[in-house]
Amino acid sequence: MFPPLFLIHFIDGAIGSAVFLSLAIIVGTFVLEDPTIVIVGVLASDGIISIPLALFSLYMGVVLGDIGFYSIGYLASTHPRLAKYVDHDYVAPFRAWLESRYILTIFSARFIPGSRFPTYAASGFLRSPFSTFIMTAIIATSIWTTILFFISYWFGSVTAQWLDAQRWSIAAVFVVILFFVARHNLMAVWAIKNKSAGTPEV
Repeated sequence: MFPPLFLIHFIDGAIGSAVFLSLAIIVGTFVLEDPTIVIVGVLASDGIISIPLALFSLYMGVVLGDIGFYSIGYLASTHPRLAKYVDHDYVAPFRAWLESRYILTIFSARFIPGSRFPTYAASGFLRSPFSTFIMTAIIATSIWTTILFFISYWFGSVTAQWLDAQRWSIAAVFVVILFFVARHNLMAVWAIKNKSAGTPEV
């Protein structure tokens, strides 16, 4: 079932305390980010969660998760067996490629399913500028999370009288469509960027 029942119960169980509810949402984003955003958006439309608390908690959880991915890569680079690869000739082409389009890469990873962890962890491993990373990640997060939240909020409003099974099934379709639309648009941006730079697509 979409979203996972355990996430719904986990967040629902924290309702009644703003602090615990906020923490539950933040933890939920660590486990399954986009389903958590959808759940919170629908619950906000039902009046169960306030919009300010919902958005604040989602932003915090997603950004902390991004920092966690970067930190994993950075910590990996300090391991004796891996540290030698940070400045190794083997990774030099990738480092040069990443540095030449760093902001676009970090921004795009937010919208392309499955690319966020390897991209953000690689940024940490190569010790790319953290200030640039976090600012770009925050901007991308604010756009994606806000869009998905309010789409979910709108969806929850127009389906308030529907059965849960119908609600979540159609919500799943919305998320899948968003994924593919975002991926298509950003791959088109990549193609234009690579063409203008005179480099092959990756």
